[in-house]
Amino acid sequence: MADSIAVTLGAGSGIDTKALVSSLVDAQFAAKTQALTARKETLTAQISALAQLKSGLTGFSAALGNLISGGSLSTQPVSSDTSTLGVSLLPGASITGLSANVEVRQLATAQVVNSAPVADSSAAFGKGTLTITLGALTYSGNTPTGFTPKAGATPVAVVIGDGQNSLQGIADAINAAKAGVTASVLTDATGSRLVVKGATGAEQAFTIGVTEDASAPGLSALAFDTGSQTMSLTRKSVDALVALDGVEVRRPGNSISDLLTGVKLDLVKAAPGQTITIGTSAPTAALSQAVADIVETYNQLIGIAKTETNTTDGVLRNDSGARELMRQLGGLTNRNLNSSAAVGEPSTLGELGVRTNRDGTLTLDTAQLQSALSKNGAAVERMLTVGLGSALRQISIALTAPTGPLTASQTGYNRLQTAIAKEQEKIEADTTTLRDRLTRQFSGMDARVSAYKATQSFLDQQIKSWTRSA
Repeated sequence: MADSIAVTLGAGSGIDTKALVSSLVDAQFAAKTQALTARKETLTAQISALAQLKSGLTGFSAALGNLISGGSLSTQPVSSDTSTLGVSLLPGASITGLSANVEVRQLATAQVVNSAPVADSSAAFGKGTLTITLGALTYSGNTPTGFTPKAGATPVAVVIGDGQNSLQGIADAINAAKAGVTASVLTDATGSRLVVKGATGAEQAFTIGVTEDASAPGLSALAFDTGSQTMSLTRKSVDALVALDGVEVRRPGNSISDLLTGVKLDLVKAAPGQTITIGTSAPTAALSQAVADIVETYNQLIGIAKTETNTTDGVLRNDSGARELMRQLGGLTNRNLNSSAAVGEPSTLGELGVRTNRDGTLTLDTAQLQSALSKNGAAVERMLTVGLGSALRQISIALTAPTGPLTASQTGYNRLQTAIAKEQEKIEADTTTLRDRLTRQFSGMDARVSAYKATQSFLDQQIKSWTRSA
C-alpha cells in the first residue's frame, strides 16, 4: 500500500515527496547504520584472526604429533642383511641399547593343494558337501598320515548344490564360507584346476572331507585328508623357525612383533647358519631438521599473533585468549621437556640452542644443537618425541578446550555477532515503520494541497465570471 501511495506523492503539491521521504529516512538511520557496519566489519576481522590463531596452534601440535607417530624422530632398528631379515620400529615404541643376533632357519609357509585339471571350469563337477577343518598335519613324504584339529576351530561345511557345482562355483562357495582358506581356479595349457590355500603356520593346515550327492557324483575328486588324497599337495604348512641369540623359537607367520621389544622382524628368506646382527641407528639428521622446523613454525605462528594483537591496529589487541596464547608459547623454550633427565642431559629447548629474541621470535644456535645431539642424542630424542609433543598437546588443549581462553573469545565474538544481527534487523524494521509513517503523512498533506488548489481554481473562475458580468 505504501508503495502505491508513494508513486502518486507530489501529484497535488508538485513536490517530489517520494525522494523527500527517502532522504529523511536515510538521514534518520545513516549514523546508526554506518556505526553498525563498522562494528560488523571489525567483528568479522576478529573472528577470522582468532580462527587463524586457533588453526595455527592445533596445526602446529598435530604436525609434530604426526612426525612423532611416523617414527622418523625415533632411534631405528637396523639389520646387517635386509635381504634376509627386515626390521622396523613398532608404532609408538622407543628402543635404546638394542643388540641382538638372529638366524632365520625356516620361513613360515601355507598349505596349498590343487585338483587334477579339467577341460572346462564352468562344466558341472559334482554336488554334495565339502567339510574343511583346520589343524596340524603330519606327513609321510607328501601323504598326510595324522591330523590334530586346531583348538577352538570348528569344521566348516560347504554345501555344493545346483548353480555351484562347477569348478568356479565351488571356489566361490569355499570363499563365501570363510573357513580359513581361500580358493581359486588356475587355468593353463593343461586345463583348469581348483587351488585351495590356507594361512601360514603349522596349525593352519587343513583337511577337506567330501560327502557326495549320489545323484551327481564327482566331488570326491576334491578330497584331501588322512583317508583320501585325490587333491595333490603343493606345499606344506609349517612355522617359521628363528634363533634369537641362539635360542630357537617358532612363530606361525613371517612378520614377528613379540621377540624384540618395540621391533618388528620381517623374515625375507631362510638362511640357516647365517647370523644377522640387529642394532640401532640414531636419527641425528631428522632430529636436527625437526628442531629447525619447530623454530620456523613457531615464528610463523607468533608472527601472526603479534600482528593481530598489535596495540595500535591489531584487531585482537584487547583479546585475552590471544594474549594467553602468546604467554604460553613464550614459556615453551624454558619448559622442562625431559623430567627424567640425568645430570648433564638437556631438558629444555634453550639447552638445545633455541633462543627467544626480544621480539618474541626464536633463533637456533645450530652449533649448540649439534653438540647436544652428539653428547646426549637419546635425551634430545626423548625431549622431542615425548616432552615437546606432550607440551604442545597440553597447550593446545588448554587454550581450545570448551572452557579455554581461545574458545571463550570465540564464544564472545559469536554472541556479539548475534547481537549485531538483531540490531540490524531492528534498524531495518524501524526504517520500514518510519518510511510508512512519513509516506502516509505526506500523502495526506498532498491530498489537502490538491484540494486547496481545486478550491483556488474554482474561486479564480468565479471571480473572472463576476468581473465579466460587471
